[in-house]
Amino acid sequence: MQIDPRRHLPIYLQIAEAIRGGVAAGTYRPGEALPSLRELAVTLRVNPNTVQRAYDELSREGIVEARRGLGLFVAERAPSDARPRAVEEVRAALERGIRIGLAAGLAPESIAADFRQVLATATRSIPSPVIPAAPPKLRRNPKEADA
Repeated sequence: MQIDPRRHLPIYLQIAEAIRGGVAAGTYRPGEALPSLRELAVTLRVNPNTVQRAYDELSREGIVEARRGLGLFVAERAPSDARPRAVEEVRAALERGIRIGLAAGLAPESIAADFRQVLATATRSIPSPVIPAAPPKLRRNPKEADA
């Protein structure tokens, strides 16, 4: 997962965005355990309260669900909820960028060319902002362990 403190998005929202993207992309499947709050905080070198805020955000959205005594798991309907949200966020970011460019006097053709260049660079060099799949030591859905 990529956390960029220079980015204008709070760190807890960057974490939530990365997990949401992982769910939408299938990196995390319904019923799969997420890293514990403390484990993710240590991995990302952030305050545990920051991870808690991200997890709270995802819980409010219905992407994850807490299971008493077991931890936090991807909700069963999460993939169908996460993908439209990701599309909405991408479109909103594109629209903001286009509006900024137009307000600065850039021609639509120039904005489109810049978009194509950024997209090409991103698909080549920017690693996916997704948390890696849960390592074997992390809990899985207890039902899967019996299967």
